[in-house]
This record gives sequence, structure tokens and C-alpha cells, in this order.
Amino acid sequence: MASETTALPVPEVSSSAESGASAAPPQKIVRRRSGLAEFLEMLLVTMLLALFGTTFIVQAFKIPSGSMEPTLLIGDHVFVNKFVFEGTGAWYEKFLPYRNIRRGDIIVFKFPFDDHPHYVKRVIGLPGERLRIVNGGVYINGELLREPYVVRDPAYQDPYGDNFPPANREALEFVARREWADQLFDYVRNGELVVPPNHYFAMGDNRDHSADSRYWGLVDRDAIMGKPMLIYWSVRATSNDYRSRDASSVLRGIGQTLLHLRAQTRWNRMLREVH
Repeated sequence: MASETTALPVPEVSSSAESGASAAPPQKIVRRRSGLAEFLEMLLVTMLLALFGTTFIVQAFKIPSGSMEPTLLIGDHVFVNKFVFEGTGAWYEKFLPYRNIRRGDIIVFKFPFDDHPHYVKRVIGLPGERLRIVNGGVYINGELLREPYVVRDPAYQDPYGDNFPPANREALEFVARREWADQLFDYVRNGELVVPPNHYFAMGDNRDHSADSRYWGLVDRDAIMGKPMLIYWSVRATSNDYRSRDASSVLRGIGQTLLHLRAQTRWNRMLREVH
């Protein structure tokens, strides 16, 4: 496409004979860039801003399991704030809006095993705290923790999960990951789990249907990437909808979602804050 050239208009002035002023200098010719060049520049800037945002500030995730119900449902799509928790201790961080991780924070983190998929749980035990679970009640430093966000399944029985840490290693067999079973008792003192430095004990709100720190271990601070802050979209779904599938199944699922978008969207959950 050929570039266009446009001469800027010369403002009206009196002639030198009439005003005695010198003649106005000639105006410069401004070359306009083609529409394609402007579009490519805009696209590049947009991509750079999106890359910066998803790397340092916010990232979108979808919830594939029911371990955090009713706080987060399968099919909730959330924005995760990656710019909320304290960082590495660099000098400039004191000028940034970081804060410490608190009990009750919902966190997104990299699971310590199995190619490190992203998990979402709630922080229950902080570094240095003593934790014990007795008949389903969580005690922190000897005091019963109030947990209004927890739901229980009366039909579900789990002697291990409801009484933690176990009294002996035999109780870990068939319920805990091997890696966690090998190290759990390194942190047990007088029947309580002492959370080590830079680690957190995390659990799901759907307490009887959550694979959490009781079964696979502690969350390393370096694995925590952020905090869900907003449900930007929610669709009725099941865990099977998010299992690994071949490309044709994924495309078919997307097509079904688009076809039934209005009926499957949970409109009452749109733009809901996550607490």
C-alpha cells in the first residue's frame, strides 16, 4: 500500500509589505504511516502488556474440582492476583503493595508432585504454628479454629483426615503419598504437626472431599503464585469436563459450551469476589 503524504495547512498571515514581518517559514511535510504499520504496532504493544500482566500481575484460571466448594465451584473461572503476597525480600518491595500470607487466604500454588499442576486451597497453618485435628476440629497452638467456610459430608468417614497427625506410620499406608509419609513424622512434636519455616499447611473448604496437606504435605512458599480475587465467569461443569482429552473432544466441548452458553452460565456468580 503506498504511503500518503499530507502538507499541514499554512496559517493565514499578513504579507510582509503590509505588516513589515518576515515571511513565515515553509511548513514541514509529515509522512503518515500506513494503516498496517499502525495496526502491527498496536498489536505488539497489546501483546507486551498482556504478557507483562499475566507474568507479574494477574492470571486467569479455571476450577476443575470440587475441593473448595462452596467457595469455588467446578467451572468457576477466576482471576488470580500475583501481586499481593510478599516477594523475595528485595529492597524495592517495601515500596510495593505486598503483604504477608495470612491464615484463611485462598492460594493458588504449584503442586509439589506430578509435573506440578496448579492447585487451589485455603491456608490453615502458618510457619512455626502447631497444628492438630481432633474429630474433624482444627486446633492451632492448642486453640480450636473457627472455620465458617467449611462444609462436611455426614456420610463420609475418614479416621485419618479427622484425626491428624496420626499416632503411627501404619496409619499413613494407602492414604498419604509416599513422599509425605516418609517425612511427616519429622515435623511431629507431642502429637502436633509443627509447620516448618517458609511452609504452609493448606486444606480445602469441602473438607471431606479434599486432597490437601493432610495427604500430600506442606506448601512451599516459593510454590505459591497468588490469590484468587474475582470470579469473572462461571459455567455449569463436572470434573470430567476438565480431564485431559484428545483435541477433537476438547473442540467438541468448546462447541457445546458456546452453543449452550446462556443456559450453562451461572450468572449469579459473575464478578463475585473470592473470600
